[in-house]
Amino acid sequence: MPSVLHLSHHAVAAEAIRFVVSTCTLGSILIASSERGISCILLGDDPAGLLADLMRRFPKARIIGAGADYGNVIAGVVGLVEMPKLRLDLPLDVRGTPFQRRVWQALREIPAGATASYAEIAREIGSPGSVRAVAGACAANPAAVAIPCHRVVRSDGNISGYRWGIERKRALLDREACV
Repeated sequence: MPSVLHLSHHAVAAEAIRFVVSTCTLGSILIASSERGISCILLGDDPAGLLADLMRRFPKARIIGAGADYGNVIAGVVGLVEMPKLRLDLPLDVRGTPFQRRVWQALREIPAGATASYAEIAREIGSPGSVRAVAGACAANPAAVAIPCHRVVRSDGNISGYRWGIERKRALLDREACV
């Protein structure tokens, strides 16, 4: 069953955002969710930096450490990182502009093991002149791996920037090549 994607235009004041910081083979991973679904999946080397990023993204929210009942969420997200052929069967609640939401939905259509160029995504969403804006939407992606911006490459097929580091992007693509 495909995951549900709730795309919100803006954050809700004083909402509760639950989070956990864990580890995976790509380093630290922060997973956060609202009542509606996963709001952030952040990758990095510094757990404190990931938490600071979460707090910047949700400045009006109550940030709450997740309890033991969050185990299935952690397992689902870390499983997606480690085995990219899996689908995330958890709902997403990501926030962005209408343009970003269109890009993010197009990214979710790229299957594991495949890539698309920024120009192809721009054409796919009906905005062929917006290649740079597509790259900006990829950089603003709040949900690493669940919204697979790592599958977007330059028109020549070369790997370009990735919000969470080129090495992580390369590792994710290498894993998916084995799918």
